[in-house]
Amino acid sequence: MPFKPNDPNINRLGRPKNAINRSSESAKLTLARLADTGLNNIKEDIERIRQDDPLAAAKLYLQILEYIIPKQSRVEVNGHIEQKIQQVTVNINKNV
Repeated sequence: MPFKPNDPNINRLGRPKNAINRSSESAKLTLARLADTGLNNIKEDIERIRQDDPLAAAKLYLQILEYIIPKQSRVEVNGHIEQKIQQVTVNINKNV
């Protein structure tokens, strides 16, 4: 059924900005429920992996942490130091 010019039933504004379509919303909800179920058992799962392969368990734990604790970004500091250190003396007292 093709569109006809000046048809009053056509939504000329389209979907509102940031609106989620129903299938995407349903898929996101299903994935969230699946993730929640998996997170309930993750401690036991990592412990089982650790018993067989401690290195693999450590790698998995670090990968999971990336989603919990954000990585720090590098900060570059540029500047000019006008004072120079002439000499540093360190005295170690062994009688403490």
